[in-house]
Amino acid sequence: METYQYGVALITATSMETAAVMQMYDWREINFDNDMQTYYETQFMRDNTFYKVVTTQQNAMGMTAAAALSMKLIEHFRPRYLIAVGIAAGVALKDVEEQIYGDVVVADEIWDYSTGKFVSPEESEIRYGNIGFLPRPAVIRMQSELRKYVETAAKSKENQCHVFIGAMATGSAVVANREILDKQIHSQFRHTAGLDMEAYGIAYAAENATAPRPAPIVIKSVSDFADSHKNDQYQKFAAYTSVEFARLLFEKYLPMT
Repeated sequence: METYQYGVALITATSMETAAVMQMYDWREINFDNDMQTYYETQFMRDNTFYKVVTTQQNAMGMTAAAALSMKLIEHFRPRYLIAVGIAAGVALKDVEEQIYGDVVVADEIWDYSTGKFVSPEESEIRYGNIGFLPRPAVIRMQSELRKYVETAAKSKENQCHVFIGAMATGSAVVANREILDKQIHSQFRHTAGLDMEAYGIAYAAENATAPRPAPIVIKSVSDFADSHKNDQYQKFAAYTSVEFARLLFEKYLPMT
């Protein structure tokens, strides 16, 4: 029977996110003869036991690259947890949650808002000029037993971040337009709190990998609000808060045995 070999695998999509991860520990480079990807490993101690951590960065942004790399991480390292860290757009409606830059979003639902069918406008309530869109959202939910550990870590005195547990929408394009949010995202999942391009692919890979399958966890922080004011000013800070909360969660709260 196969068993987990690593405690955690961390996956990033950009060099800026990777920089935040690399500041966590001293890392050792790992390479495989049959794989062009470069990986890095380290370890941490908890209750007198060492647990191994591996990390790597996607070669491209988006769900396809995220799913492909997640599968390789799982096959090579067999982690107990596959954790996506980095940045996302904060898209929570104000009557649901007030968000600011650096707030951490932990996804309890991950859904692909870009799946569906383009139709004539009279066939759908979601319309963009002469084009209608019939959504067929696919949803992956956080394992129910993990939520209590996230909540405990978020409420702990050691946590310095504001953490919101909510839905993460994933799509194939960068969004900087509130009309997309209103028509295509909030119309389907009103409680959506975050928006990114990778989360669904990572969760899908984890759920469909060969056993033993890791538990996918998406921890991303708000760097913009997916509107016309979108810029890169807060990306480093958001990456930092994401990584800090992820580290607290797996070093002290997630079960490792």
